[in-house]
Amino acid sequence: MRVYVPLTLTGLAKAHADGAVAPPPLRAYAVTPALREWYLSDDIEELEYAALVRAAQASLRMLAEEADAPRRRVVVAADVPDGAVALNVHAEHEEAAALGAVLLNEPLQLAKAAAVHADADDAEVLADIAAAALALPAADEGDEDARFTVDGAEDHELLWFATQEIPGLLP
Repeated sequence: MRVYVPLTLTGLAKAHADGAVAPPPLRAYAVTPALREWYLSDDIEELEYAALVRAAQASLRMLAEEADAPRRRVVVAADVPDGAVALNVHAEHEEAAALGAVLLNEPLQLAKAAAVHADADDAEVLADIAAAALALPAADEGDEDARFTVDGAEDHELLWFATQEIPGLLP
C-alpha cells in the first residue's frame, strides 16, 4: 500500500539522521475504501493525488504547531505492506478531516521511501505557506478570510524529490 506521511523539514532532518520516521504509530494518508467512495474515481493516480493532498494539509497543521520549522510542507511517500497499516473506518465516516487517514504501525525506513514531496524553496511559496500556517487556527474557528488564506496553500503543488535529494532539502 502506498502511504503518504506528513512531516516538516525539521521532522525530515531527524528522520534522515535516524534513517527512519519513528516512533510508530505514524499518522499517514492512503487510498482507503472511504477515500475511494468519497472521490468517486477508479483512477489510482487521481486517488493517490487526493491522499497526497490530505497529507500536505496535515503537514501544514504540523507547521502551525511547530513555529521554528521552515515554512515548507513535506510528505514522504512509501510503499509498505498492507499489514503495517491500520485503517480507521469509523473516523473516516464521522470526520471529513480523517478521510484517507491511516496509522502506520512500524517505523518508516527512509531507504525504502519512494519519494519526498515538498514545497518549492521560493519566496512567494514560503510566504503563502507561512501565512496559511498562521491563519489555520482562525480558519478552524470559522473565519472565512483565514480559510481563504489556508486554501491558498493548495495553489502550490508539492515538488517531487528522490530520496537521494533529501540532504539538499534540509535546512
